[in-house]
Amino acid sequence: MEMNVTNHGLQVGCIHIVGVGSASVVLIGDTEAITASSVFDTPAESLIIGPLVPFASEGTT
Repeated sequence: MEMNVTNHGLQVGCIHIVGVGSASVVLIGDTEAITASSVFDTPAESLIIGPLVPFASEGTT
């Protein structure tokens, strides 16, 4: 997809961002390339790596 926008005399005074989605880009000004990145901010002590929890078999509650 290619999108070209021309804003003549665009001025931004203040931006207030309340929330961010999982695939969000806030861009003000000109750019030639956008590079995606991610941040893993869960503390290491809360990450549990181990065997998967099995599903309950049919007929059990």
